[in-house]
Amino acid sequence: MKLRNVLLGAASAVGATALANRWLSSGAEEFEPYLDGDQGTYRWRGFGISYTELGDPADDDLLLLHGTNAAASSHEYHAVVDELAEDYHVIVPDLPGYGHSDRPPLLYSASLYEAFVEDIIEDLTDNPTVVASSLTNSYAAAAVQNVSVSRLVCICPTDTSMGSRQVWLRALLRSPVLGTGLYNLVVSKPSLRYFNADHGYYDPENLSDEIVDYEWLTSHQPGARFAPASFISGFLNPEGSLEEHLSNVDIPMTFIWGRNANVTPLEEGRELAEHVDAGLVVFDQAKLLPHVEHPEQFVDVVRGDVTDATREQAQQA
Repeated sequence: MKLRNVLLGAASAVGATALANRWLSSGAEEFEPYLDGDQGTYRWRGFGISYTELGDPADDDLLLLHGTNAAASSHEYHAVVDELAEDYHVIVPDLPGYGHSDRPPLLYSASLYEAFVEDIIEDLTDNPTVVASSLTNSYAAAAVQNVSVSRLVCICPTDTSMGSRQVWLRALLRSPVLGTGLYNLVVSKPSLRYFNADHGYYDPENLSDEIVDYEWLTSHQPGARFAPASFISGFLNPEGSLEEHLSNVDIPMTFIWGRNANVTPLEEGRELAEHVDAGLVVFDQAKLLPHVEHPEQFVDVVRGDVTDATREQAQQA
């Protein structure tokens, strides 16, 4: 009798989870790209890669690569693209498996993203400045050894996400009922606010309801959980270290770091910048998203208009 009750309880829980998953999916209507600009599609290895293009094509190319997380997309650069487009021909893609790009149920990996970054630089740009965020810097660092890039701007770069690779966790998150249920918990609006406040934003008041709503929408589209499943389970961590790759890069590099970053602490940034001979600019009152919370200063750094005060701050960091 007890076993029967346990089995009935488990079946009821699975059924309730399936109903909740279906209800959440039905609430995620189709959504428009967050960034204003010309919308294009880059055909890459069977993927339709969505990207936004802004600025004068005659200007120098600037490629902006968003980070990887459960609700990632090109919307990460919403605070800076318009101003950057005054000086650059800006291209902002959604990485494979994210945003408006295709999200097939693949086993996403670091090597896939390294190949993607290399190919999009080769196919859509001409000797660009490349800006990458967090873990995506590891893919850019591997790619720029094989293609022509004029400069690399790294926002809180890292080569690790959620620890070592866990096959069981990836399999669980990819499962149709329980995996979807767990993923829906991770990308619920309270969770999105929690994670953004914990390590994204220095001031949670800078996280608008509009951004939370958009992150909820993008993370509840069909196929949305497959790339994050690899991220959460450690399979988006690259084989080679970021220091190893960047040591082989012979182009100007600038690191932008939030002084209050806790996932990738500033001390790590200091050590890495010294080892790979990169410039280091530190933003006060910022964590992992200095470009979101301090857009004007960020644009200045990308343009190369670093003030004496900023240089002094970076030297003291």
